[in-house]
Amino acid sequence: MRILLLYNVAAGRGTVEDRLDEVADVFRRRGHEVVPRGIVFGENPFDGCETVDMAVVAGGDGTLNYTVNRMKEKGLDIVLGVIPAGTANDFAGAVGMSGSLVEAAEQIADGRERRLDCGWVNGLYFVNVFSFGLFTTTSQHTSDDIKHRFGKLAYIFEGLKELRSKHGLALHFSTDEGEFDSNALMTLIFNGETAGGFRIARDASVCDGMFDGLILENRNFFSLCRDIIIFQRGGNPKSVRKFRSRNIRITSSAANIPTDVDGQKGAEFPLDIRCVAGGLRVVCPEQRG
Repeated sequence: MRILLLYNVAAGRGTVEDRLDEVADVFRRRGHEVVPRGIVFGENPFDGCETVDMAVVAGGDGTLNYTVNRMKEKGLDIVLGVIPAGTANDFAGAVGMSGSLVEAAEQIADGRERRLDCGWVNGLYFVNVFSFGLFTTTSQHTSDDIKHRFGKLAYIFEGLKELRSKHGLALHFSTDEGEFDSNALMTLIFNGETAGGFRIARDASVCDGMFDGLILENRNFFSLCRDIIIFQRGGNPKSVRKFRSRNIRITSSAANIPTDVDGQKGAEFPLDIRCVAGGLRVVCPEQRG
C-alpha cells in the first residue's frame, strides 16, 4: 500500500515534524510505502499523488478540512487516516483516535475503513462543524503561539473578548422539518459533537446522515451566562434552540457575516448546507471488548 503522510508543522504544539519518522515507521513495519509531505496552504497536496491508496493527515481540524477540500477538488475518494496533532482535534475525537501520535498511527494501521458523513456549504466541505456568530470565528483569529501555549483554553480567552460587542443576527432557517426565524447570537451546524474540544452536540454522530443544529438566541447578558451554564450541565435552557436536518438553508438581511468551517474561513450568505452521508472513507480504530 502507498500512503501519503500529510503533516502540518504549525499544528498543535509544533511537535509533529519531530516525531514524523516514528509515525512513518509504524506503516513501514507493516510493509507499506510512505510518502511524507508537508502541507503548504495554497497548494494541493494531492498534486502528483492522485493514485495513493491512503492519505494519513497529521494535524488539527483545519488541516484535515484543507486536505478534504483539496481531495474533493480533484474528484478523488481516497481513504483517510487522522492523527490528532492540532489544538482541539474534534473530528479525530469523534472517530475514537488516541491523543498519542504513534498510537493513533497504530490504530490506523490496524483499523478498518468506514464510510462517515461530511458537510457541504456553498461548495466548501467540512468534517466537524460549520458556524457563525459569537465565539465561532475565534479559531481564525487565535495565533498559533497562543494555541501552543494554552491549548483549548486559548479559544475561551479569545472568545470572551467578543462578549463586549455581542449582537443578534436576524436569520431565516429552512430545514427538512420546516421554516423558522431567529435572532441568533451564535449558530452551530454539527457533523461531529464537539467544538474547540468542548462537547456541545451531545446526540450528534458522524455516521447518521444528519446535522445537529444549535442556535444561541439573543438574551440579556446575565440570562445568557445562566443558560450557558445550564446547557453545559445537560439542561435545555430557553435561549438554546436545537434542531436536526439533512438540508439547511439560512438567509439574513445582514451584510458581511463571517463564517467558519472547522476553524477556517467559511462561506458567504445565503447559505445552502447539505449533509453528505457517507461522503468520506475514514480508517477508524477497531472496536474492542
